[in-house]
Amino acid sequence: MNTTPRRTFLRLLTGLPAAAALTARARPAPGLNLTAAAAYVAAHKGHALYIRQHGKVIHESYANGAKRGEPRRIYSGTKGYWGLAAMAAVEDGLLTLDEKAAATLPEWNSGGKKNITIEQLLDFTCGLERGLKIHQDGHKNRNQIALDRPLVSAPGQSFIYGPSPLQVFHEILKRKLAARKRPETPTHYLERRILRPLGLGPQRYLPDASGNPLLAAGFLLTPAQWSRIGDLLLSQGRPILKPASLAHLLEGSHANPAYSFGFWNNRAAAHAGAREIDIEDLLEKDWDRQNWSRVCIARDLPPDLIACIGSGYQRLYAIPSRDLVIIRQGLNARHSDGDFLRTLLNG
Repeated sequence: MNTTPRRTFLRLLTGLPAAAALTARARPAPGLNLTAAAAYVAAHKGHALYIRQHGKVIHESYANGAKRGEPRRIYSGTKGYWGLAAMAAVEDGLLTLDEKAAATLPEWNSGGKKNITIEQLLDFTCGLERGLKIHQDGHKNRNQIALDRPLVSAPGQSFIYGPSPLQVFHEILKRKLAARKRPETPTHYLERRILRPLGLGPQRYLPDASGNPLLAAGFLLTPAQWSRIGDLLLSQGRPILKPASLAHLLEGSHANPAYSFGFWNNRAAAHAGAREIDIEDLLEKDWDRQNWSRVCIARDLPPDLIACIGSGYQRLYAIPSRDLVIIRQGLNARHSDGDFLRTLLNG
């Protein structure tokens, strides 16, 4: 009879420290190397690896001092929730994606900003200067800061990743919701249309002095909580959005086909010449030095892979063809999306 304690056995099996507290919740799925994937995460300053397939948790492990049930920052993973809210607003008749932002913002009725559409705000091709200071605390009105940002590129021509466009979108949604017979704030709309149907409550919004939340970051979620947006991606948006709405949300833009509305896609992986890059590294460069042509998350992996990407390599991956949701949370480290996913999927 084997008398080796279970935790010691797992440590020997994976090469992880005992503090990793690796927990398998269901029989490992064929073709997935869960042990090697957990070892990769732990070795790259990972805190959590959470994997669900066919609706069942097949792996859950914590490393480097992390504990189960501990909410952590998802940073830009927050953007996806507001992207979903935007498509819900389209379905609810609040707005259309091709309408001009100036239709709601009369202060934009002159100059180049008059041609910006709501869709260009949401896929970051509106041409506004990034406005990175909007991330900071202590602002009186971060929406106004965003509205005042200058154009640095013609609308629709360049991918410029930053908080400015989302704060402008918030101001548009705020004014439209305030004009309804039953007014509500964008935050309440997000909670009613997106968060509560996902089984989530109010989040960490980081409001400014005017009550405007920061749309680009802020949420604190456990892996299990964050994974619910993965379920939505696997189910083509149901029950919150129509499949056609989700498809449009994931479409991408001419300037960056791999990104839209807070979500990254791997479609380019299906084509010759696909460029696997470190997306976080490329985003650190000035926008006019970035090249998003033929960019994919990971070569030689399913092109239907979708990801939410947060700073410090916070990751949510959904792969509909494998009915798979994967969460990785951790510190800033040299995590590679391609290396990690190939480790997991090529088992």
